[in-house]
Amino acid sequence: MLQWKLIWPHGLAVLVFLLVTILFFNPIFFGSKVLDQQDIQQFRGSYKSILDYRAASGEEALWAPSMFSGMPAYLVSMHWGDGPIAWVKKIMALFLPHPIANIFLAFLCYYILLLSFGVRPYLAIAGALAFGLSSYVIIGLGAGHNARIAAIAFMPLVMAGIHLAFSKRRLLGFGVTALGLALHLHENHLQITYYLMLIVIAYGFVQLIYAYREKQIKDFFTNVAILVPAVILAAGSFFGQFWAIREYEQFSIRGPSELAKPNSTEMIDGLSKSYAFAWNYGIWEPSTLLIPNFYGGSSANAFVNDQKSETYKALVNSSDNELANKLVEYTATYWGPQSGTAGAYYAGSIIIFIFVVGILLADKKFVWWLVPVSVLSILLSWGDSFSSFNYFMFDYFPGYNNFRSFSFGLIMILFAMPLLGMMGLEKLFSNDLTKEAKKKLMIAFAATGGVCLLILLFAGMGSFTREGESQLPAWFLKALQADRRSLMRDDAFRSLAFISVIFLMLYLNVSKKISELGFYALLIFLVAIDLSWVDKRYFGKDKYQGKRENAFTVPNAADQAILQDKSYYRVYNLRGPLLEARTSYFHHSLGGYHGAKLRRYQDLYDSCIIPQTGLLANDWQSRKLIFENYGTLNMLNAKYIVYGTEANNVLVNPAANGNAWFVKEIVQVSSPTEELKKTGEVNTKDIAVMDNSKFKVQDLKLTRDSSAAIVLKEFTPPHIKYESNSAADGMAVFSEIYYPKGWHAFVDGKETEILRADYVLRALPIPAGKHEIEFKFEPKPYTIGNKVTFASSWLVLLISLGCFGWSMKKD
Repeated sequence: MLQWKLIWPHGLAVLVFLLVTILFFNPIFFGSKVLDQQDIQQFRGSYKSILDYRAASGEEALWAPSMFSGMPAYLVSMHWGDGPIAWVKKIMALFLPHPIANIFLAFLCYYILLLSFGVRPYLAIAGALAFGLSSYVIIGLGAGHNARIAAIAFMPLVMAGIHLAFSKRRLLGFGVTALGLALHLHENHLQITYYLMLIVIAYGFVQLIYAYREKQIKDFFTNVAILVPAVILAAGSFFGQFWAIREYEQFSIRGPSELAKPNSTEMIDGLSKSYAFAWNYGIWEPSTLLIPNFYGGSSANAFVNDQKSETYKALVNSSDNELANKLVEYTATYWGPQSGTAGAYYAGSIIIFIFVVGILLADKKFVWWLVPVSVLSILLSWGDSFSSFNYFMFDYFPGYNNFRSFSFGLIMILFAMPLLGMMGLEKLFSNDLTKEAKKKLMIAFAATGGVCLLILLFAGMGSFTREGESQLPAWFLKALQADRRSLMRDDAFRSLAFISVIFLMLYLNVSKKISELGFYALLIFLVAIDLSWVDKRYFGKDKYQGKRENAFTVPNAADQAILQDKSYYRVYNLRGPLLEARTSYFHHSLGGYHGAKLRRYQDLYDSCIIPQTGLLANDWQSRKLIFENYGTLNMLNAKYIVYGTEANNVLVNPAANGNAWFVKEIVQVSSPTEELKKTGEVNTKDIAVMDNSKFKVQDLKLTRDSSAAIVLKEFTPPHIKYESNSAADGMAVFSEIYYPKGWHAFVDGKETEILRADYVLRALPIPAGKHEIEFKFEPKPYTIGNKVTFASSWLVLLISLGCFGWSMKKD
């Protein structure tokens, strides 16, 4: 009977998390719908060729051939040897469908975290719902950031294991840390791992200070010594992936450039600040944590769609219909500093009130940990809105300049608030409600409810206009400001109402006047309603589609016309080539969609492809297309150029160089900058540009053999085979992207060094006669690193299970 009393609250918690997940995503369970995630749609285009190869061969493609003319598949789609970790995730998620299983896992892992900090199960349920239902998580899921949300879901499990070790449950802490970190790393989102690392470092620093004060330094380092092997073990399960990422990073736009800065000999290093800080919060934007419509919510919402709004009425009543139609584009509800946003990151008014209660009531050790983490979180989210701090972080913190979208840093405060808040409530409920406790509740109410009240009273002082909107007609601007002001006030009142209810429940000691279980049920219900109410603003019916309603995977007339050609070629889609991967779903494409494309390919696009695309457009307008002039497009074998969806919106490029060719001349330059410039100027069919500072090219007396040919015989992503025939020695250029790690070339079975030509392509000296040429992609991070990943994943699973079993036996 005693065991049942201990177990059943946890069973109830799992049931609550399951019900909330099912109810929130009910169209998936009861309406045969699937999520319509924009980034996942693009991802489908990115990995389609990889998926096809995997299905046909049962092997990993390793190389993604259909995007950006080819790139490693490490950050596109690869199955590593961490299968045991993936199965643990499925079991923990009760085999719920991907990706909504990540929300259930966020609930479950945060619940475990709160239990590890001594919070009673019923409070832990409310805290877990607050974490998993924060609009940060829901908006991220809606956008298709599945890896980010899954990595976030396992953050609490890692922290739970670490705290268990520091709470004298070292064996259990070892097992939870190892498994939690392996699950977290499995999701492969290192920016979230970075934020987790900052949280852990802050925790360790506070623990060290208290250990020193309490003369328990030995215990501190014993705990660290226990956790280090757990971290190493978990890192082993990510060894191959991390090796691949670190290797690829130096050649991607996240790594240093080989080009000199304009008017300088200094090299460009890492992401540019303008690119990295493109998505930040404004200084006042963290106010949305308390009042979601502080800045109007999502930039996708518009008052023109609300017939009750003052803006709509003003447009309808306008005497100038032409002007009214132009003003429609200015009716967005969002008026904050960002260029666009999918919605406000709302933590929950109840949770913010409870967080302040935690600051006042929880153990100071945890206050000194979680409050600085929360402050740091806001500072990081400001990005270049607080450039003096964040540029320092970007320039000097190891690895930080590989990230972008720094508003993601708000996950740290969203992690901290329910934890500290629930620890505060646990302290409150563990003792009698004294006058001192009531005073602190009053202070928390005044601090949070007071902010809401002030906004209610003084919202009229805001400008409620975005940059450039001050020039709009006064009659329209007045209506727009009134609607935005109304949104802010409505949400301020809403937050005040929720805070007031919880405050009164705690202050009047309602748990003593109704059943304790009833009180907890009401708290859980209010937290869930508070957050899900706001979540539904950004995650409505438009986020779902029928399982067969996916136009993305249906070829249009232009696709169908191109697909009649069964040879190997590439397609250049002029409509946002580096912003869409739909073309890659059907064809090998010059474009694609990825946040870490190859640096040299980006350089080529910026310096050569864009100018030649402009030349093509001008030639098209004058009806004088000279395809031989587009040497960069030709060397990338862009046989088809698409500018629309109809069958006649396709240009056939007769000057495309093909899969491989012998050149007449080699032009040698002495730097990457010269190499890139020259590549954009020459006829790539006849001339190969090579950087002799990197590749020592022997003097070849190239003679033109009109009968010389290189024919593609076999193509799979990791293995390409050609046959060449020439009467003289020559230099062959291949329309395949040069990547210095993992590719090996063989001429008649003998390995040959791969040279780089035309800034991004592969080249080989080929002797006279008939030869078989092969390229094989055998990257060491996979051939070697994956073995470590496989072995470590099984060790993590077995050792963690052993730790759990032994801990239960001892208990």
